[in-house]
Amino acid sequence: MPTLYVTETGARLEKEYKRILIVSKDDEILQNVPLAHINDAVLVGNVGITTPAMLSLLEAGVSFSIVSRMGKLLGRLLPPSQGNIFLRHKQYRRSEDEAFCLNIAKDIVLGKLKNQRTFARRISRANPNILAEDVDKISAAIKQVEGASDLNALRGHEGIGAKVYFDILRMGLPAEWHFEKRTRRPPKDPSNALLSFGYSLLTQNMMTALEIVGLDPYDGIFHADVYGRPALALDLVEEFRSLIVDSLLITLTKKRILTISDLVAEPNGAAYLKPHALKKFLSQYNARLQSEVIHPKAQRAISYQKCFEVQARQLRYVIEGKAESYQPFLTR
Repeated sequence: MPTLYVTETGARLEKEYKRILIVSKDDEILQNVPLAHINDAVLVGNVGITTPAMLSLLEAGVSFSIVSRMGKLLGRLLPPSQGNIFLRHKQYRRSEDEAFCLNIAKDIVLGKLKNQRTFARRISRANPNILAEDVDKISAAIKQVEGASDLNALRGHEGIGAKVYFDILRMGLPAEWHFEKRTRRPPKDPSNALLSFGYSLLTQNMMTALEIVGLDPYDGIFHADVYGRPALALDLVEEFRSLIVDSLLITLTKKRILTISDLVAEPNGAAYLKPHALKKFLSQYNARLQSEVIHPKAQRAISYQKCFEVQARQLRYVIEGKAESYQPFLTR
């Protein structure tokens, strides 16, 4: 089921029987959505929600997030959890087991770099300035990851591979969208702004998937635990970054669905989408989430959003000892 995004400034969510209404500040009904069709809800910017609508979402098991127009998570309200305290205890014990974390983290990083390499090859086929040797550097990082002896070494190899990948991604963009390097907090150019916003949305989707299967999205395996950071969600996001957000950036810019003029630059160098462009971005992002791929575990075509839950459940099985290893989702 898709995520409901609400971006209209001054709009609010209301309840009407078994439906959720998006109502403008002038009391015009902008959208009328059956409650049963909503998997998650995200309120972007100056958007409100009535108490009946909020209660209806929670009673239906739907969480909702409030984010800034730059994609920063401001708050998140969840329905009651499954209460599987025994699973959480196992998760916390596993996260203190260095050998366990290293094995899972290697699988996560290998999935990320292999998907980045696949996407880099696609970009290179359309750009003669990208050499095979450039893509081969990602392959070299993959070999180093396989032999990493601890998490710090693993993070170093992952960083090297990611830097090479972003150099290739940058070359695949139209000239006006080129960026020097990956920047965040705040992103310093339009491309980084779109990447950061997309990664933020992706992280929230993964948080929902982890919560559905009963895992704590804040207790990480590869990413170090930092107060307030959903480290485990960031772990599982890694293998999907290039498949969802990076590919979306290429599509939006090369097809001119968005242009540089669709973003506003802040005095501190940050950039964010104008209201009409934000709607375009979210529409394309949601369409990407709902596009279907063959998942080897499900053995059928499922949406990317459903893939998140399959991966989260697979990780749960490894934590519980019901599966021997974690298999990242790999694109072809």
